[in-house]
This record gives sequence, structure tokens and C-alpha cells, in this order.
Amino acid sequence: MSFDAFAPFRVTVQDTEIFGVKGGAGPPLLLLHGHPQTHMIWHRVAATLAKHFTVIATDLRGYGASGKPPTDAQHTPYSKRAMAADQVAVMRHFGFDHFHLCAHDRGARVAHRLALDHAHAVDRMMLLDIAPTLAMYEKTDRAFATAYFHWFFLIQPAPLPETLIGDHTDAYIERVMGNRSAGLAPFAPDALDAYRAALAQPGAVHAMCEDYRASATIDLEHDRADLERGNKVACPLRVLWGADGIVGRCFDPLDEWRRVARDVSGRALECGHYIPEEAPAALVDEMLAFFDAREAGA
Repeated sequence: MSFDAFAPFRVTVQDTEIFGVKGGAGPPLLLLHGHPQTHMIWHRVAATLAKHFTVIATDLRGYGASGKPPTDAQHTPYSKRAMAADQVAVMRHFGFDHFHLCAHDRGARVAHRLALDHAHAVDRMMLLDIAPTLAMYEKTDRAFATAYFHWFFLIQPAPLPETLIGDHTDAYIERVMGNRSAGLAPFAPDALDAYRAALAQPGAVHAMCEDYRASATIDLEHDRADLERGNKVACPLRVLWGADGIVGRCFDPLDEWRRVARDVSGRALECGHYIPEEAPAALVDEMLAFFDAREAGA
């Protein structure tokens, strides 16, 4: 895999530990993955990006090799606010007070919160195949609910989804990740094995559910509060989505992001949801064009 030249690390943050890999040289670029994956989602772009940037790719709390801290009744430890603070702490650990940020799926929701809570830290941000969480919940229709069934399954009170998934984590991954037009074809066997192994770890399914429970509760409270205050993402934002994906079909990504961010551009790519694995060359081209090497750093 393309992380051979990257060094693994563990950083203690808040109430847990974040695992990641670091490689390359140049302005700092933080990469955040989505569900039900790990930093391995970047394996087809990391080596090329490392020729231009200091690349840091982490596992979000609750995912992969990162910690899975206990939760509370409000799901606060798995709020996007807590997850965003983790990532800021990781970057500061390496001496980066501000940086570029590219994130997919759940990681993009963390990135959205990071850009609101830590506006000074983000120079430019690219979000992959999401619309804002609040908009997606408020505008849910049958097509979206059918395709994104896990949004509504995983938020059910514990331990229902945890019990039903149980020891069938491989089947869950294959159903969720194969639930797109391309099926499982876009994924390298080694990457799929890594995702399967990660979700099979003790506590991983519960942590994943808590991520989604937080998004349906405390995260929405935070998002509504920002809307009421008129607090919007201030940094330049580039939004990409898959032309063959659900997000572009069920929502108008540019319109939705312009409601919550001040400087938005973007377009659809010829792929589905998993952009870093389905369209790596197109993504790298977009990233090199959008992230100005002169604008990020300590």
C-alpha cells in the first residue's frame, strides 16, 4: 500500500489516543476518513500528495486504531466537536497551528465542525461527498433514507444495533460499502481487509454507533446554534461529490454549503461515494489545484 514511506504515530488527546500516519514534506495537509473506514481510504493518493505536502492521515476517535473512549447519555465524547478538537491537538503536536484539510464522509462532518470551532486553524478545506448534517436530516426523503439506512439504524438506543451487528461486522461492511452502483469493485483487497479488521475490534461497533447517535442529537444542537448566530465556515471551501452518488441526487451540494459557508466552489466527479478510492487521479488534481502550498504552515 502507498503508506510504506509514512511513519505511524499515536498522540494522546483529551480523553483518548489518536492513531495516524505521517509522511512527506511541505505545507501540512490533514486527511480525515469516513464510515466504516480508516485512514486507509487515502492509500491511492497519499504517496502523490506526500511529494507536495506534509501529509497527516488519522483514524478518527472510535475508528481504526484510535481510542474508543466511554460515552455518556448525551453522546458528548463522540460529538463532532470532541472529534474536531482531537485533530487540532494532533496537528499542534506536530507543530502546525494551521493547515489544509481534506475529509470524506464522517470525517467531513468532523472537518465542518473543526472549521467552525477552530476557524484560525484551517487555511483551505475540501469536503468529499456530503451535504451539511442538519440539511440532510431536515430534507430526508424516501430515496435518501433507503440508501443511507444506516443513518437511522445506528442511532437506535444501545444495545440494539450493536447486538444486531454483533459478530457480523464483515457482512455489515460488505452491505454498507457495497450498497452503491459499483459494489465492492472499487476497493483494494488489502484495504477491505483493513476495514474489516478495524470494525471487528472490541468496542468498535459501539463507538461507530455513538458517532451516529451524536450526529442525530448533540451535533444538530451545535449546528443550529451556529446558524442562529450566523457563524459560517470562513475559509475557502471546495466541495466535491460523486456524479453517481446519493448526495448529488438527493441534495444540491453547492446550495446547501453556501448556506453555511462564505466561500464555496465545487463540482461532481465521475464516480460514486468513495471518491479517494474510486477517482484518485481526479481527486489529486483537484487537491493540487485548490490547496495553495504558500498558505499553510506553522
